[in-house]
Amino acid sequence: MKNFKELNLGVSGDSITQGNQWSYHVYRSLNMKSHHNSAVGSSVWYKRSVECGGKTITTQDYGSPDFAGISAGWEPTEDAEELQMRMNNCAVVHIQKFLAEVESGEYPAPDIFVFAYGTNDAAECVGSAEKALEGKSADSADLFTEAGAMRRCIQLIKEKFPECRVFVMTPIQAANPEHNAKNRILIESMRAVCRELSVQIIDCYGGCGICEKFEVDGGEGRYLSDGLHPKENGQLLQGEFVSKEIYNNYF
Repeated sequence: MKNFKELNLGVSGDSITQGNQWSYHVYRSLNMKSHHNSAVGSSVWYKRSVECGGKTITTQDYGSPDFAGISAGWEPTEDAEELQMRMNNCAVVHIQKFLAEVESGEYPAPDIFVFAYGTNDAAECVGSAEKALEGKSADSADLFTEAGAMRRCIQLIKEKFPECRVFVMTPIQAANPEHNAKNRILIESMRAVCRELSVQIIDCYGGCGICEKFEVDGGEGRYLSDGLHPKENGQLLQGEFVSKEIYNNYF
């Protein structure tokens, strides 16, 4: 029987991951040593830009002198400071922050790291996985595309923590068929990037048990509270599935 008691879990993602949701169940189920969760609601994989008051607001790097912070906001606003924090809410910045927290000693280095983004990503921002994977270095990857941001974030974790086992979760099914159709496009790109980086995909979309047919768009269904976010039973179901996948594939 595998022993996870001395292993540290790191996770990053969006609102389906933030706080004590599926990843907390993984941490408890596998009896792991620690749980470092850098997920923030409304986040995406990639950097973004937005126009406000005649100016272009673009994702900053974490730790830059004028870094504005990170916001999970999503309702319409013309507040430039809030928009800057929203543009900073992406995996690229989350991973920069995660690494800084480990390097400062605030959290331990991860033995297992799980990425869980995609729910909020736009299909038009997927980009070319083939182009994103060019060359040995991820420095030239287009971080304004999902594929490029994935390549950079995954490779950073693997370079900084060579012994860490990295997993990437696909988004779960939502109640809205159009949202799921978009997610299937994203998942194809995610699979391509993960395959070439030799990273394990955890297929929550097709395997965790949350199914569009039993959910209500904008309302409460079997496992989702609003057609998108898991209720407590959905968090537990997803956590049990991910725990099994990690247990069976950790080496």
